[in-house]
Amino acid sequence: MASAQAVPAPPAIDAKSYALLDYDSGELIASLNPDLHVEPASLTKVMTVYVAFDEIRQGRLHLDDPVLISENAWRVSMDRDESRMFLDVGSRVKVSDLLRGIIVQSGNDACIALAEHIAGSQAAFVDLMNQYAKTLGLTDTHFADVNGMPDANHYTSARDLVILARALIRNFPAEYKMFAERDFTWHKIHQDNRNGLLWKDPSVDGIKTGHTESAGYCLLSSAIRDGRRLIAAVMGTKSWAYRESASLELLNYGFRFYETDRVLGPEAPVATVRAYKGATTQVGVGTLAPVYLALPAGSRAQLAVQPQITQKAIAPLSAGQSLGQATILLAGKPIKTVPLVALRDVAAGGFWRRLIDTIRLWLGW
Repeated sequence: MASAQAVPAPPAIDAKSYALLDYDSGELIASLNPDLHVEPASLTKVMTVYVAFDEIRQGRLHLDDPVLISENAWRVSMDRDESRMFLDVGSRVKVSDLLRGIIVQSGNDACIALAEHIAGSQAAFVDLMNQYAKTLGLTDTHFADVNGMPDANHYTSARDLVILARALIRNFPAEYKMFAERDFTWHKIHQDNRNGLLWKDPSVDGIKTGHTESAGYCLLSSAIRDGRRLIAAVMGTKSWAYRESASLELLNYGFRFYETDRVLGPEAPVATVRAYKGATTQVGVGTLAPVYLALPAGSRAQLAVQPQITQKAIAPLSAGQSLGQATILLAGKPIKTVPLVALRDVAAGGFWRRLIDTIRLWLGW
């Protein structure tokens, strides 16, 4: 993206890759090898939880539903001494508790129990995870299990992770609040959230840590300050402490040197054009959805929008009907092009209006 003023280079982060995303615009404002295939380790569980949240939204799963804990769910984490919630075989545990066991305690047993409850088996649930990855546009992601154990067919990228996190926060704002919970107790066993940034910075409200020997230390984090949210994925660092300091460096950098601006939206037409053959003679042109940009701090005054109307507005018109495009410029340099549409419906006019405008169109008026 072209800059109107000099922005310092991002912090030098000693990691395999990282990505810093502006939530509203969806733009990366800093990155290192963002499309490199890396092991997600327990960041995998963000997708495990995403699928569960969507099952709840669709009414197929409820927070109070009891889940039967299989021997498989119990034994996997016991045999390999993995992070776990300490579930008992044959017990029934509410979905809400399993979600906290995954989000706060990173429980592998809770992941498998929830996956088996939703899809019948871990393998079937993994198929769902990969379907969701495709739907969300995660082009460098493939899952092989629900927990993130090392596997050649289990990978993601820093870019895909921040895209996933953005979808999680946008689509499940109420449920997302679980990621800010600092601790959870089950069976009188108290475990703290492994995301130390929840204690270090009050603006941080998630998301998840991950670690295996081969993946290194990873952290997917998000913070909101003055109504503006950033998301950072830091992959493959050498210690849990460094993944936290590196993530905080990136978040601070993004908040300090960039701002998020709403440039277009339905309440602010960029042009008004003649509506031929309509019950009204004019219609506003713009975007039905807000258009946000991540810009160098202090550069808002250097933005300009150049509309290009390429289609005649001929009634009947529907809101959202394509009429052209707009080029957004920063300090005279184009940085983004967006489609322009009719902002409201325009019904067909009466006989004489249609006749007169037919003649005007024929004459090229």
